[in-house]
Parts: sequence; structure tokens; C-alpha cells
Amino acid sequence: MYKPTSLAVRVAVFAATTAFGIAAHAATITGAGSSWVYPLVAKWSDAYARETGTQVNYQSIGSGGGIAQIKAGTVAFGASDKPLKPEELAAAGLVQFPTAIAGEDVVYNLAGIKPGELILSGPLVADIYLGKVTKWNDPAIAKLNPGLKLPDVNITVVHRSDGSGTTFTFANYLSKVSPEWKSKVGAETSIAWPTGVGGKGNEGVTSYVQRIPGSIGYVEYAYILENKMSYARMINSAGKVVSPSLQGFQAAAANVDFTKAQDFYVILTDQPGDESWPISGCTWQILRKDAPKATNQEVTKFFAWGFDKGQDMARSISFGPLPPSTVDAVKAYWTKNLGI
Repeated sequence: MYKPTSLAVRVAVFAATTAFGIAAHAATITGAGSSWVYPLVAKWSDAYARETGTQVNYQSIGSGGGIAQIKAGTVAFGASDKPLKPEELAAAGLVQFPTAIAGEDVVYNLAGIKPGELILSGPLVADIYLGKVTKWNDPAIAKLNPGLKLPDVNITVVHRSDGSGTTFTFANYLSKVSPEWKSKVGAETSIAWPTGVGGKGNEGVTSYVQRIPGSIGYVEYAYILENKMSYARMINSAGKVVSPSLQGFQAAAANVDFTKAQDFYVILTDQPGDESWPISGCTWQILRKDAPKATNQEVTKFFAWGFDKGQDMARSISFGPLPPSTVDAVKAYWTKNLGI
């Protein structure tokens, strides 16, 4: 499981010093938010420190925390897997830009069932998380998995306990495929879960699913790879059974044009296409317009480095690079909104 490192997270520095004060020395950048993007930021920050000497200290506290921290001005950048609407950005004096394409999947702890052997659909996952399907050998699961020996054990639902963009992406997808989920639960970074136990961050959900037999959860794909977790194949909007993959995330993203969306506000769930992964998403970095110019320059230099030099590292953990046209649009957006 991904664990904070002295490079990626220095809580004492984070708590004791504001982002604006740190950036004045141009030696340390602080950020906080999405646990989804933590594996990527950790990889990039380690390489960036070796190349430039600039430290990037990032706290994986969930998208809700990242949004709160950047609004308070206590970090140089906040990361969220839920994009903020243009009107919310304007009201708070913020800007946002995408980082990389990725995806999340349903994971499970079932003895004798290997990774990728279990097939699920969006409506079925919604019914499990609504507490309507409570046994692994329920006829609805068995119907999608003929020949698979499903155990007669209770399903333990695991979800996020913190404000989470991973939750927003997951719940947004369920809202698109389940009218009941949309009307009863909806999609936000924090929701009223009908059932289950909560873990903090992708790390917490990963830990719970690994430790609880019969459990089901949802995590970003890099955590699945790192922890060798059992993952489900899903039926996408085209009716095809697909596995989570970088190719599937990028197939979903091919349906949208970031460059034509105000403040890059797009949602990637349940996109059309035979290869599209249904629970695809993106992480956005959020900056304050009124931050010192030097602070925003250090942040954008780091992400520009990631766009230009960090894509092989991103692909190694199944984060898809933004199209060159989107990167160009992001850099133009920085110039227009931040003067850099």
C-alpha cells in the first residue's frame, strides 16, 4: 500500500508553515488533496527534487481536504478528482487544470476468485452499495458470472470516510447507471452511504478490503497494481466486458475535449465506445489567483515538468498523459489567468 514518505509528506512542515511563506524560498512546494493522484505526484516529486532541488511535499488527505486547504490558502496547490464548476472557481478566486487521465475499479476479497475473474455491471454495483444485494452468491451476481463458484458469504461494503474525489467519480458513475442511486444518494465528494464501513483515503479502503474477507471497495487503479488486489471486470456503456487499463481510460477520455470546456470542467464516467472504461476520471490541480506570483510559478513549473518529462513515469502506474493540445491549452490558461 502507498505510504507517506519523508519526501512526499512532511506533516510538521505542512502544519507549521503556510504555502506562501515556503514558496518565497523557491525550495519547497506544499500541496494537499486527492489520494487518487498521490502515486503520480510522489513519483514526479521524487524525480523533480533530484533534478531541480525543489521539494514537493504533498499530503494525501482526500479531494475535499485539498479543496478546503487551497481555499484557505494554506497550501500552494490543492488536488481534486472532482472538478470545481466555473462559477465556484470564480467566486473563490481559483483556477484549475487537469493533470492526467486515470481510472478506478471495484476490488474484492474473495477466496478462490482471482483478479479479473468476477464480472460486475454498474447497476449491480449500485444495488450492492445500496444494501439491496448482500450475499456474494446472490442470483444477480451469479447471472453475470456463470461457471464461477461464488461463496455463500455476506458482502461487506467498504467506502471512503473522507471527502473524496474518488467517491465523486464512483458515485457520479452510479448515478448515471442507476436511477435509484441518483435519487437516493447522488454524487458528491461526501455522501450519505446507505451501508458499509469507511476507510480514509484510497489507502484506507485498500487496507480494509485486504483485511476483510467478503469485502468490496473502490480504489484508483494505481493502488490495485501496487497492492496486487483482486479487481472486477465491468460491463461498459457499449455492453462490452472490459478490464481496467490505461488504454480503457484513454478511450473514455477520447470522447471529450478539455480545450473546449470552460476551466477544463469535464466528467469522464460512462463514456461511449467499445473499449471505454466506465469509471474513468482525471485529477485537477487548483491554485489561487491571489497567491504570490512566485508561488504559482513554482507550482506550474513542477506540473509543466511533469507534462514534459514525467509521462513515462505516469504510464508506468497507468496514468494517461494529457493530449499535447490539452497541455498547450493548460499553459495558455496559466498565462491568461495567472500571468505566468
